[in-house]
Parts: sequence; C-alpha cells; structure tokens
Amino acid sequence: MVRHIWVRALATSLFLACIAIAAHAEYPDHPLKIIVSWPPGGVVDTIARVIGDQLAVQLGQPVVVENRVGANGNIGTTAVARAHADGYTLQAVTAETHAINPHLYKSLTYDVAHDFDPIALLALSNFVLATKASLPVNNLQEFIALAKASPGKIAMASYGIGSTSHVTMASLEDATKTSFLHVPYRGVSPAVNALLTGEVDAAFVTPHIVVGLQKAGNVKILGAASLHRMPIVPDVPTFTEQGITGFVGGNWYGIVAPYGIPEAVKTRLAGELKKIAASSAFLTRLKSLGVEPDYLDAAGFAEFLKKENERWGTLIKARNIEIP
Repeated sequence: MVRHIWVRALATSLFLACIAIAAHAEYPDHPLKIIVSWPPGGVVDTIARVIGDQLAVQLGQPVVVENRVGANGNIGTTAVARAHADGYTLQAVTAETHAINPHLYKSLTYDVAHDFDPIALLALSNFVLATKASLPVNNLQEFIALAKASPGKIAMASYGIGSTSHVTMASLEDATKTSFLHVPYRGVSPAVNALLTGEVDAAFVTPHIVVGLQKAGNVKILGAASLHRMPIVPDVPTFTEQGITGFVGGNWYGIVAPYGIPEAVKTRLAGELKKIAASSAFLTRLKSLGVEPDYLDAAGFAEFLKKENERWGTLIKARNIEIP
C-alpha cells in the first residue's frame, strides 16, 4: 500500500514537472507588454513601439505598449518592479528612471540594483547646447566667457528638476566653473518654446528638436555633448573639440524586466532584442529621431547601469539636488 502511494506520488510529481517544462518551453503563450513611464509621442515611447512591433513578429505574440505616466517616471517604474517576473512585463528605461531618480528622491518604492533584470541597452541620444538666436555668442567658448562675466544671469531651461537636461547643465557648471540661472519647465516642448520666445537664453536639448529651428535662424547650436560629431548635425563641433574634454550629456534607452525572470526567458528576450538592434527598420527609425544605436547585452547593460548610477549619484549629492 505504501509502495503504491509512493509510486503515485512520484508519477504525479513527474507529470507536474513535465507540464512546467512544457509551459516554460512555450514562452511566450500570451501577449507581452512594455511599460513606458512617459507620455505617448516622445522618443522613449517611439522607440518602445518600434521594439514592440518587431518583438511581436519575432515572438509570435502581440506586444502592447502601456504608458504609465507620472512622478518623473517613478509610477511606471514602480509598477514594473512589482510585476510578476515571468517575462511578460518589460520596461523601456532611461537615465531618469534607472540612474537619476534613485539619487534624486528621498524615498522610492523600488530599488534599481535589486528589483530589475537588465536585458539590453539599445540606443542613446546626446544633447546639443542651443541658444536663442539673439544671444551674442557664436561658439562654446564665447558662451562660457559670457557666463563667467555674468554669473547666475544666463538663464538655462531644462525639462524639469532632476531631468537629464538639468543634470547636464549642472555638469557643465562643474566642468567650466560657471553658474547659470536654472529655469525648469514641465517637459521638452515648454522648454524649447521658452528658448524660441527669448524667455531663456539656452538649453540642452536633443538635436532633432532644434535642427530645423537652427536652419530657419530661430536658434543657434553651439556644441554637441557627445564624444564624436552627430550625423544629424555634422557641422556642429563637440565640446571636446572646443576645449571641454570628454564632456557628454544626454539620455539612453534600454529594456529591463522585473528581477528574477527565468534564465531561459531572459536569454530568449536578449537574443530577440539583439536582432532588433541590428535591423534596418530599427536603425532607420533611430536616425529619424537623431538617436544613435548603442547595443549592450545584459551583462554589459548591468555594468553600464552601475557606472551611470555612480556618475549621477555623485553629481546629485555634490550639488544637493533633491525632490522630497
């Protein structure tokens, strides 16, 4: 009798194990979603939708992009941190959500180092320094000289306190021993409009936003905050070329999942994302946005995140930038 019960228990265990293995092998067997912590229409959202469209074809399941907006990206990020670690919920992440906010806010309900599995870094976008058309400068050194002659008087717009444009401005102050009048706005469009109306003197912005305005004579672009000249503005010299060596500022875009997804699922997703990163459709869309491909696998992305957190954490602490 005991032997009979033992055999039945063993058979049941083997049956359940086979079901689990089969279910695991069938990934994915229902739709996935990519959480975007920003409004529709922006660079992050656009990139996420391109990824989602291609991922759906490659995985054979729909991929829905869900915008969970608010608190400078914290609402969507918190939702992903609390989601099931099954590979069906992903997040399109940026410098704000995974390298700046952890040091900017006094209390967060997620931990970047422990609540997420990095899958891949896919792209980056560096800023250019743009000024209003009437500002009496024509290059970066003239701009720095003007700022030093009028400390705290040159008004620089940002996308908001703690945004990538704000911390890049703070980095420039540190690198050049200058000080600016920081004017934070609620997003990219209001900041650029303030530049056009002359309400502010300058701003760090992504080049695709202002390249047309430069050609029309409405703004000046003084320098590229990148290590090499940008294809979208090839005539704009980098900061390094103009004497501020190694100065870089901008944003980056990657995919993460809640911590603890099965290794086989993580490997599958990473492989599919690597294909997308090299596809002509993805590269063409990035080019139209003024964004450059910059693929890193899961291990490379994890190391990149560590360095970015050290970089921005040090700056934010030194400058006492804080949001309650």
